[in-house]
Amino acid sequence: MGKIRLTTAQALVKFLNQQYVHIDGEEFPFVEGIFNVFGHGNVLGIGQALEQDAGDLKVIQGKNEQGMAHAAIAYSKQKLRKKIFALTSSSGPGSANLTTAAATALANNIPVLLLPADTYATRQPDPVLQQVEQEHSMAITTNDALKPMSRYWDRVQRPEQLMTSLIRAFEVMTDPAKAGPATVCIAQDVEGEAFDFDKEFFQKRVHYIDRKLPTERELNGAAAKIKKSQKPLIVVGGGVKYSEARGALMDFSDKYEIPLVETQAGKSAVEHSFKNNLGGLGITGTQAANKAAKEADLVIGIGTRYTDFATSSKTVFNFAETEFLNINVSRMQAYKLDAFQVIADARTALEKLYPLLEGYKSEYGSSIQTLKDEWQEERKRLRSVTFNRENFEPEIKNHFSQETMNEYADTLETEFPQTNALLTANETVDEDAVVVCAAGSLPGDLQRLWESNTPNTYHLEYGYSCMGYEIAGTLGVKLAEPDKEVYAAVGDGSFLMLHSELVTALQYNEKINILLFDNSGYGCINNLQMDHGGGSYHCEFRTADNKVMNIDYAKVAEGYGAKVYRANTEEELKAAIEDAKKQDRSTLIEMKVLPKTMTDGYEGSWWNLGVAEVAEKESIREVYAFKEKMLESAKKY
Repeated sequence: MGKIRLTTAQALVKFLNQQYVHIDGEEFPFVEGIFNVFGHGNVLGIGQALEQDAGDLKVIQGKNEQGMAHAAIAYSKQKLRKKIFALTSSSGPGSANLTTAAATALANNIPVLLLPADTYATRQPDPVLQQVEQEHSMAITTNDALKPMSRYWDRVQRPEQLMTSLIRAFEVMTDPAKAGPATVCIAQDVEGEAFDFDKEFFQKRVHYIDRKLPTERELNGAAAKIKKSQKPLIVVGGGVKYSEARGALMDFSDKYEIPLVETQAGKSAVEHSFKNNLGGLGITGTQAANKAAKEADLVIGIGTRYTDFATSSKTVFNFAETEFLNINVSRMQAYKLDAFQVIADARTALEKLYPLLEGYKSEYGSSIQTLKDEWQEERKRLRSVTFNRENFEPEIKNHFSQETMNEYADTLETEFPQTNALLTANETVDEDAVVVCAAGSLPGDLQRLWESNTPNTYHLEYGYSCMGYEIAGTLGVKLAEPDKEVYAAVGDGSFLMLHSELVTALQYNEKINILLFDNSGYGCINNLQMDHGGGSYHCEFRTADNKVMNIDYAKVAEGYGAKVYRANTEEELKAAIEDAKKQDRSTLIEMKVLPKTMTDGYEGSWWNLGVAEVAEKESIREVYAFKEKMLESAKKY
């Protein structure tokens, strides 16, 4: 066995170049590249190693650690977890900035390799610049904040520790059942320290991602439950995408007439036009999906975590009558809602269940199409909503006065409803374009209204719903889909949170498109306040003298070098999108949209929130009483 003398950082880079995955007979490199923001903790270690020999890794300079990590997460998510980016940051605030992104990856089960620099292993210069100190332990550093946000976490304080640490990290990231962020913190002095590594460590290493097979017991039990049911319903989660189970699911649903409803992560696993697809489920779901959920006597959850938005805080189903069957590679997820568990790959499980149900058919009949038709009529109604200065009827229950609405219309110089703007965009973008979103009122509008008729073109980060993901995530999706137009649907609140990776997109000529919906405030949370009996308090963007703010976001993007448009009507928006398609640089389309013109919840869309039990306002007391009533029917486990 030969030896090769390298620094720890050089060994890291060499190792990353030799990691491959093998899936369904295909083999390809797992690590696409490495994002960086260099600082004193990593520029002389990992920075030197990359400058000397990056191998085949794409090296991309980020502008904010959280932003570049969100881009890496979006890349992996869009690639169906088959490929990743690594990230390197300096110690201190650089690594602290990764915490939010690590949590985003963890909540969404997305593999990403975080490589934050750490303080000195020798401790001789301590406390070094940007080092935190705790009286009770010298071992604690900023990177300990990443422990609860990582699926795997380790600290490398000797060069030889790198070998076992990296192998363990890649084992975790390539396991479908526990995929998530792996954090390997490397002491900054150790990054530059040399060691005689075994050459064998740098040989090509293949990580086999095999499909987990269901057992005979699981298959027979699942088949028996489905055959016993009259109105089964399939909840399509993100696991359907990662398993690439589209064809198997459509065949299964078609043959046995079982309707599909989608979570945010599962939307576009199967195209909207599929005859049994009833759309989004739960709080941000469609009228059709929630009606079907209430009627179902068996819910078949495939690759879903059953978040409160999908289950309407465990009230969307008739728990007194409904049974649950869960197909998931994760035992933890499969056990949810006290379901019968099939611990298996989604596609494989469906393929093996398919012949066991021969002769079965649900009792839905033509009612699936009836539900779809009803929803299309509602979608058409939403498309026709217009602003009326005398008597405006918005889509939510508790809303601004007519005077306030007119103030917004005058200040923002617009009468454009958000629903119309979104539907116009959906009609105008290419059919294979990818839309990216994460937070605010837009995820609800998108899940209800956006029709994705090409698989895997709906990219919502709703596991963590992290404001600021949108633009960075769009860059990540563009890296994964270089031949497609990619659009960030982002509100002004999220834009202000984080848009630094627009500069990165411009720098590397990775064209992204930003659809900026500006209603001058945190509109979603403002709705939440007013919908639950409160007033409008600190969620509007107003000046000290109480004037609505009108910020020129287009000018901000123009200053960076993007092609910008201002579109406050359907005609202007259509023209802007069509012209943006012709551009070879990133674009931003600023739309001033009226508040209170987003969609509202439908039947079965209740959300359990921490409403004040004691309040002066009668309206809040009424909401609390309604909450207590709803909790009586909610499932407790």
